[in-house]
Amino acid sequence: METGLLLSIIFLTTTFSFIHSTKANARADTIARICSNDYAHNFSNYLDSYSKIVTQLRDELPKTKFAFKEAGEPPDKIYVLAQCMDDLSSQDCQACFSQISSLFPGCFPATGGRVYLDGCFLRGDNYSFFQDTLTPMDYLRCSDSISGVQNFDNIAKSVIDELVRMTPSRDGYAAYDESANGITVYGMASCWKTLDHDSCASCLASAAISAFACFPSTEGHVLNAGCFLRYSDYKFVNDPKWLAARDATLSFISHVVGVVSVCILAIIIGFFIGKAAYQKRNQQNEANEIEVDSSVVKRSLQFKYTTLEKATDYFNEANKLGQGGFGEVFKGTLRDGREIAIKRLFIPGQSGAQEVYNEIDIIGSACHKNLVRFLGCCFTRHDSFLVYEFLPNRSLDRVLFDTEKKKELPWKIRLGIIMGTAEGLEYLHKDCHVRIIHRDIKASNVLLDFRYRPKIADFGLARFYSTDRALTSTAIAGTLGYMAPEYLAQGRLTEKVDVYSYGVLILEIVSGMQNNKFQLDDSLNTLATATWKHFQSNTMTEIVDKGMEIEDMEEVTRVIQVGLLCTQESPTLRPSMTEIIQMLKQKDVSLPIPSKPPFTEENLTISPALGCPRRPAVDSFDLCISCHHSDTELR
Repeated sequence: METGLLLSIIFLTTTFSFIHSTKANARADTIARICSNDYAHNFSNYLDSYSKIVTQLRDELPKTKFAFKEAGEPPDKIYVLAQCMDDLSSQDCQACFSQISSLFPGCFPATGGRVYLDGCFLRGDNYSFFQDTLTPMDYLRCSDSISGVQNFDNIAKSVIDELVRMTPSRDGYAAYDESANGITVYGMASCWKTLDHDSCASCLASAAISAFACFPSTEGHVLNAGCFLRYSDYKFVNDPKWLAARDATLSFISHVVGVVSVCILAIIIGFFIGKAAYQKRNQQNEANEIEVDSSVVKRSLQFKYTTLEKATDYFNEANKLGQGGFGEVFKGTLRDGREIAIKRLFIPGQSGAQEVYNEIDIIGSACHKNLVRFLGCCFTRHDSFLVYEFLPNRSLDRVLFDTEKKKELPWKIRLGIIMGTAEGLEYLHKDCHVRIIHRDIKASNVLLDFRYRPKIADFGLARFYSTDRALTSTAIAGTLGYMAPEYLAQGRLTEKVDVYSYGVLILEIVSGMQNNKFQLDDSLNTLATATWKHFQSNTMTEIVDKGMEIEDMEEVTRVIQVGLLCTQESPTLRPSMTEIIQMLKQKDVSLPIPSKPPFTEENLTISPALGCPRRPAVDSFDLCISCHHSDTELR
C-alpha cells in the first residue's frame, strides 16, 4: 500500500512539474513607473489599505487577468486596478503581478501612481479613475535604436492602424504583425477592461498618434491612462496558438489526473482510516511531541509539551502577555520557579517549520547581553513553541507610549535603552559569527528587564547577510514607518536598514511619541521630518518629551542629532552601529550635520525636462508628472 502511495505521489509530482515547466514568457520587464505629486493624508493607513488590496488581487488576478478593488475610508481611500495582457498564461500573469505589486510602493507617500511592465499594468490612486482614458500623466517611450529600412515607418504605421481598428471589437486586446521587403513589424494593443468599445477606440486613436512620433525608432511604447500600445521590429507576443494548445493539453492532463487521483485516493483513504483506527486503540498514550528533522532544533533544548502546559496553567488567558499576527506569547513558571516567556506560533509544527527554524537559527547563533535569551523549543502536531527568558517590564512600547508609565523612564534610563539597543545591533551586524540584519527594529521588539535594560527580541524576520553585497528581497517585510526607503522601494537589504529603524526608535524614545501615530498638524510630517525641521531652526528642545526628567539638555539634543543621522534618506550617509556607539559615548567629538530624511517637502525639486515638481527617483524608470484631479477624475 505504501508503494502504491509512493507511485501516486511520483505521478502527481511529475505531472504538475510538467505543467509548471510549460510556462510562457511573463514579460516582467519594467517599462515605466509614473508617480503623481499629491500626497496621502495618512501614509500608514494608505499603505495598509494598499497591502490589503494586493492580497486580494494576488488570488483573483491569475484567474481573470483583470481586477480592481478599493479599500479604506476618505481621505485615505485607495482604488487599485491591475491587468495582465491577454497573451499571458495564468502562471505568467501571477509572476508579472508579483513583480509589479512590489514596484508600486516606490511611489509612496504619493496618493497615486502607475507601473507598466511589458506584460501587465497596475494603477492606484485616491479617486475612482476606472473610466479614465487620457490624463496628463500619459507617457511615450521610444527606443534609441533607429531603423535603417526605407519603408519601416509605413509598415509600422499600417500595423498600428490595424491594431486601432481591431482591438475595440476583440474584447480590448489584439496582436498583429505585417511583413514587407524582408522586414516584419509586430504590434500589440490592450485597453483596460473597465472601458467600453467607444472609450477603448478613443484611447487607442490617441495612442496611435503618439506612437507615430517615435518613428523611425524600431520600438515604441504608449502608456495611456486607459490603454497600452506597443510596436517593435521583433516578436514579443506569446503565440496564441501555442497557448491554446498548451491549455488544451493541460486541461486533458488535469482530467486524467483527477480521475486517477480519485481512484487511488479512495483506496488510500480506506487503508489509512483502518490504520488510524488501529493506532488510536493501541497508542492512546503516545507522546504529543513530534520529532523534527533539523540540526538547528536538535542543538536546542526541547521542552515537553506537558511542561509548557503546566507552566502556563494550560495556556490560561490570564497568563497571556500579548498576541500578534504570527502568534501569541504566554508567561510561564517552571517547577524550579524560573519564569519563562512562551511564544506559540500560528503555524503547524511541520508545514511552517522553515519560518520557525529561521528564528531559532538566528537567535541560536547569537549571544549578547542585549539580545533576548533563547531557552528552547517544542513542536507538536498542531503548534510550534519557542521558549525565551521572561523580562518583567515586557516591551518598551508598553511603557514609553503610556502617559503614566513613561514617568518611570527618566532620561538616564532612556539613554541606557538607546545605548544598549545600539550595542545589541552592533553585535548582530559585526561581532556575531554570522552577520545578521534584524529587519524589524521597533519599540515593541525591545524588551526590558527589571532594571529597564534593553534586549532585542523577535527574530522571525531576521536574515543572514554578507558584507560584500546587499541582499535583494523579493518579499518586503517589516513594520511601516520603520522601514528604510531604499528597502521599501527596491528591496535592497543591508545593515543600514536596521540603522534607519534604530534612528526612528531614538526619536521615539526622546520624544515619547510613536512614529506611526505622530501627527503634528495636517501636513505630511513624520516624526523624523518634524525633528529635522526643528534641527534646522535650532528648536530641537520642542521635540523632547515634556514629562521626562532631564539633567543635561545638551546631551539630549546630541542624541537627537544622532537619530537624524540614522534616518538620512541616503543609506551611504547613515553611520554604522559602531560609529553610532562612538558618537553616543564620545561627547567631545563633533557630529556631522544630518541631511534630510525621506518624504520631506524639501525632497521635491524641479525637473527641467518635465517642468513639474519631481521626487528623487529610486529607479531609473521613475517619472513624476503633476496631475490635478479636477482635470481627470470621475466621481
